[in-house]
Order: sequence, then structure tokens, then C-alpha cells
Amino acid sequence: MSVKQTRRLALVLKVLVSITFVCNLVALPLLPGIVGCSLLHIRPEYVIEGGDLFFEYASGGHWLVFYGILFWESYVTVWKEAHTAVLTVFLFACGCCTAAILAQAGKILDTLLEGEIFVRSNARHMRRAAVCCFVISGAALVRLLWGFWYYGGIGPLFTYNALFIPIFLMGGLLFLVMSALFLQAACLKEENDLTI
Repeated sequence: MSVKQTRRLALVLKVLVSITFVCNLVALPLLPGIVGCSLLHIRPEYVIEGGDLFFEYASGGHWLVFYGILFWESYVTVWKEAHTAVLTVFLFACGCCTAAILAQAGKILDTLLEGEIFVRSNARHMRRAAVCCFVISGAALVRLLWGFWYYGGIGPLFTYNALFIPIFLMGGLLFLVMSALFLQAACLKEENDLTI
């Protein structure tokens, strides 16, 4: 693959990372409402009092107001039960960490677009991404252990949450290895530049 093709590919990837980063930031403050809405579908008794009038108002064609009120009620409802509160905090922590990982990826892609990939800053960006991966893995472990205690069984072991632990642990280790490689390459490049 030529340098020109690599830069073109990096530009496309930079656009995709930027879009994902913005979507991540938009979704973060909406998390409690989203989790609460899923709770309302599972546990309809949480629909606000006067629900019949509420649904009649919605059927009158005021869907935006209906969903706005439902979303706000969901936002408040999510903190009423331990499992939804823990889920919300976990997803918020994961969302913040993935936003940080995407930001680091964007900075690495910026250096690639500038034509300087083997620089010390890229090693720092990869170390930061590794820390974020370890935080996600640790949060998943805490939530898994909490699930064992809360549900009183091994059911949480068979959820996506249990998969987060090894996946993000390996991702963090991979970022650390790549960070060391980039740092070593940057040092060699600096030595060569001094020699010339």
C-alpha cells in the first residue's frame, strides 16, 4: 500500500472516529433515560401516575411531548432500583472511557495524516487508551461481582458484561505493547535524525 493510499485510508478512518466520538458524547447524558425507558418496557408499573390520561394525551397526536415526558420519567426512574442504577453507572463509565479511547485514536490519526507516525506522543496516546481499557475491564469485574451478590447466583457470568473483562484486559495489554513499540521506533528515529 502506498503512502498516498495510507493517508487516504487514515483520513476516512479519522472521519469515522470523529463521527463515533460525537455520537458517544451525545449519548452519554442520555444514558439514564435510555436505561429507564428499557425499564419501563420491562416493568410497566413504573409508568407515571395518571398513566391513562398520559397515554390518551399521546394518542391525540402529541408524540414529541409524550416521548419527552416518558423519557424524563425514565431518567428519574432509573435510580429507583439497584440493578438499573448500577447498569447506568457502568455504562456511563464505559462511555467515558470509550470517548477517551476515540479521542486518543483521533490524535494518532492526526499524526499519521501529518506524515509523522513514529513520535513519542503516539506512545503516550496508546498508554492512555490502555488505561481506559483497564478501567472498563475493572468496572466490568466490579459489576460482575456485584451481580453475583445481588442475584445470588452465577447468572451474570453468562452476560456480555463477563465478556468485557477479558476483551478489554487484552485490549489494554495490546495498547501497552503497541505503546512500547511506538516509543522504541520514535527513539530510533530520533537517533537516526541526529546521526544525519
